[in-house]
Amino acid sequence: MSIFKATAVAPSTCDSIATICSGESCLAPSSDFNAVLSLVLSTVLTVMLAMVMFSMGCTVDANKLWGHIKKPWGIAIGFLCQFGIMPFTAFALSLAFNVLPVQAVVIIIMGCCPGGSGSNIICYWLDGDMDLSISMTACSSIMAMGMMPLCLLIYTTIWTSSDTIQIPYDSIGITLAALLIPIGVGMYVKRRWPHMAKKILKVGSIAGFGLIVIIAVVGGVLYQSSWTIAPSLWIIGTIYPFIGFGLGFLMARFTGQPWERCRTIALETGFQNSQLCSTIVQLSFSPAELEVMFAFPLIYSIFQLVVAVMSVGAYQAYKKSCDRGSSEADSECPALEDDESEKEKNYAIENSSFEFDDTGLCEEKGKHTDKSTEL
Repeated sequence: MSIFKATAVAPSTCDSIATICSGESCLAPSSDFNAVLSLVLSTVLTVMLAMVMFSMGCTVDANKLWGHIKKPWGIAIGFLCQFGIMPFTAFALSLAFNVLPVQAVVIIIMGCCPGGSGSNIICYWLDGDMDLSISMTACSSIMAMGMMPLCLLIYTTIWTSSDTIQIPYDSIGITLAALLIPIGVGMYVKRRWPHMAKKILKVGSIAGFGLIVIIAVVGGVLYQSSWTIAPSLWIIGTIYPFIGFGLGFLMARFTGQPWERCRTIALETGFQNSQLCSTIVQLSFSPAELEVMFAFPLIYSIFQLVVAVMSVGAYQAYKKSCDRGSSEADSECPALEDDESEKEKNYAIENSSFEFDDTGLCEEKGKHTDKSTEL
């Protein structure tokens, strides 16, 4: 009996991966499964995004792209929206909702980020100016290296020191390279093999739209523990993308831009690089501060996707209704043309004494001027 008792109270052996073992208390290293999964997914999604941007490059015309760079009216308007309207809107929303200082800082960081690659994909589905979209994304990423520190210095000093915010210039450079290199290859393919470029574009546009959805879902799953945050952040993350898209569109329209450029500038204004914002937040703040602020970039990315899907759905429905109306009008045109041709024939019969020569001058039949004939 005593043998059974001794066996029952004997301490269980520690796990083989335990680093410190004292009786029943064992200290095992924390699992890095989520970190490994995040790294793998980030790598896979980066490669997929590069392939999608390669397909988007198949729509770019080098001459038009160079024209936007030589006369950068659209780029200048996008610059004002990206680094003027968006940071100020973030600052105003933070004051209006009286959020915590660290929460105000993450909202402003999101507003100061350059445009994301997702805007180029959505621009294709909205029949925007792809050359302008890509040039704006590239220029905003380059100018962000100087404008982000300036905007953060202006708008965050009442809550924190700008020195505490670390801007990952290497991430901006990688994003820029992942944008420009595939697009350059796509432009070359379009120039050499235009028929192949059309097929690549058709596949890549669908894959790109699906990739945006996948990135949003993966981000929500990986960081699901961060969803418990203040309601004010939910409200700001919901309305902020709508404000960005709307103000960008109004600014473009106010400056007299055509409709396709208005849609493009609106997308480049509202679509922010939320991955860059997440990286800045992770580098700059402690784990305790991250608990109350880290979910905001995810919320913004989800609702900017919602705005994009709603815009694409509404625009495609509008196009189909216009195509249907034009097809119905075309079906009525043959009957109208027959009636008009019948009228023209009758009119020609009734006025058979007149006809037009090749010079468009009207001459009367039966009257020929002959110098040798005297009336």
